[in-house]
Amino acid sequence: MNLTEQVEQALESIRPYLIADGGDVAIEEITEDNVVKLKLLGNCGSCKMSFMTMKAGIEQAIMKSVPQITSVVAINLAEPV
Repeated sequence: MNLTEQVEQALESIRPYLIADGGDVAIEEITEDNVVKLKLLGNCGSCKMSFMTMKAGIEQAIMKSVPQITSVVAINLAEPV
């Protein structure tokens, strides 16, 4: 299984929770230095809790399942102030 497939499999473990809240996530890119760039979709892109969902849910699921990933970032998520 290649890296993208491994990350996609990790996302499948959390995707039902995102979909239940009207959101989803898509892989935009996995860089050469193993940084996963994601796009938050639907409610996940505009929810006030998106930063927590990203850090506590999505990032943890990916990094636990695919240890060679060095970082997970959402390209359409602003850091909280």
